[in-house]
Amino acid sequence: MTQKPEFYTEMKSPVGRLRLVGDDVGLRQVWFLGGRHSKAARKEWKEDRAPFDEAIRQLDAYFRGELKDFDLPLRMEGTEFQLSVWKELRRIPYGETRTYGEMAKKIGNPKGVRAVGLANGQNPIPIIVPCHRVIGSDGSLTGFGGGIENKRKLLELESGQLKLL
Repeated sequence: MTQKPEFYTEMKSPVGRLRLVGDDVGLRQVWFLGGRHSKAARKEWKEDRAPFDEAIRQLDAYFRGELKDFDLPLRMEGTEFQLSVWKELRRIPYGETRTYGEMAKKIGNPKGVRAVGLANGQNPIPIIVPCHRVIGSDGSLTGFGGGIENKRKLLELESGQLKLL
């Protein structure tokens, strides 16, 4: 099986520079440059902004508070469990949050709170797949690859408390 060519680009955002990675099927990754998941682009990737025009347009609209639901082709790869968590993340409405415990119950694994946390932390497409909407059982903001301050900004944007653009 031939590997599909991957493309990447970078964009400025109110939560720092983001690197978008994808192929001809869809968006595969969003990285916070300078965040804990920040990595160098692979040599075999081609830098090309064109495949990401729509993703950039939607992200900009989201940061302006004009877009609540992303409609992009995504190509997420992970374990069956990770994919179930990421699918449930996409069901959390804009402006709302869920606890890790609530997420575990929603996917039918009420004792899997820590596993949900790990899968949440491995989400390859943050913001668009809104892992920032998951909080601690006491309401605290916990782990986020883009940093807790950015998680706070995203939640404040969605609650109408903050304008990012």
